[in-house]
Amino acid sequence: MPLVSEEIVSRASLRILVLIHEYPPVGGGGGAAARDICRGLARRGHHVTVLTVHFRGLAYREQDQGVEVLRIPTLRQQPYRASLLEMSLFVLGALWAGYRLIREQKPDVLHAHFAVPAGAAAWLLWRLTGIPYLLTAHLGDVPGGVPEKTAGWFRWIKPFTLPIWHNAAQVIAVSRFTRDLAQQSYPVPIQVIPNGVPLAALAPAEIVLHHPRRIVFAGRLVEQKNPLQVLRTLATLRDLPWECVMLGDGALRERVWAEIERLELKDRVRLLGWATPERVLEEFRQSDVLFMPSRSEGLPVVGVQALACGLALVVGRAGGFVELVDGNGSLHDADDTKGMAAGLRWLLSDADALLAARRRSLELAQAFDLEHVIVAYEKTLLALANPSLSQ
Repeated sequence: MPLVSEEIVSRASLRILVLIHEYPPVGGGGGAAARDICRGLARRGHHVTVLTVHFRGLAYREQDQGVEVLRIPTLRQQPYRASLLEMSLFVLGALWAGYRLIREQKPDVLHAHFAVPAGAAAWLLWRLTGIPYLLTAHLGDVPGGVPEKTAGWFRWIKPFTLPIWHNAAQVIAVSRFTRDLAQQSYPVPIQVIPNGVPLAALAPAEIVLHHPRRIVFAGRLVEQKNPLQVLRTLATLRDLPWECVMLGDGALRERVWAEIERLELKDRVRLLGWATPERVLEEFRQSDVLFMPSRSEGLPVVGVQALACGLALVVGRAGGFVELVDGNGSLHDADDTKGMAAGLRWLLSDADALLAARRRSLELAQAFDLEHVIVAYEKTLLALANPSLSQ
């Protein structure tokens, strides 16, 4: 990563135009991570403008803790999922609105979250204006990252994505897994900066075990997150006292509800639907174990939040989750029902083991302090905007 002295960081101020097709309340963990970075950069005195998508009920222009948010219409139909058409419309809208903003605000640097679609808009704007762009990859924008969702797209759009990666002034990945996978398709230097969370705000004053033990799932109800496996696994643990809350919405919602009924879990599993980030954290504070049998992940924000809240993790051996589990739970293949059941049984039936795992999560969370993440992005952006200042 380009290095900039702390003295320069403390006195320099940037104008940053951020391009992202999912910014809360639209989108999932990647959007939430981008929002936290934008807010942090604004707190540090930088002028941050976000160009993102509009969704019904939202303002077209708003202030978000010092961040100027501009939303453009793209016919977005769902808050948790974007079609290829909707993403293509975002590229066109961001190109038009972004060029106008560049003429008005004269930003020093562009920051695109997700190579597709925001990276395409950033590349086009760079071609038109020469303003360098930083690209952050979150996994779903990498070939092979979420194959059940994007394999069809990348079969024909991948050749068009090569210039996006090769012309970025700097590329960042949110996990080592995302970096390594991206470099199989795009042999460019990639720096890893993980997603972060505000540790001081999330850490519990003390760890309290709940009775019955409380399990939480938080994610889109799509194949990537594997929500049906949650129910199949829990159905094998009827002999233990537990309750489960599932937060999220998506294409599998009806199938998830049907499985809850089929397995006769209605009295122990609550399906709460789409939740705000604040509601997710509220549920985490009232839980003991995060259970996410994901098939693919970049660096899941909910996983990092779970660490910071002191939850044990029983999760899929997928992407960035591998970087979050070390003595605080267990990793399993996405379809390993027996293994997941054993991991949960160990935590649910042994109070000492659960308490130790939850304390270990708090220790691991220290590596994901949001302030460190923001400073790392700040140094990188300063070096891109002022090459002469990098050492």
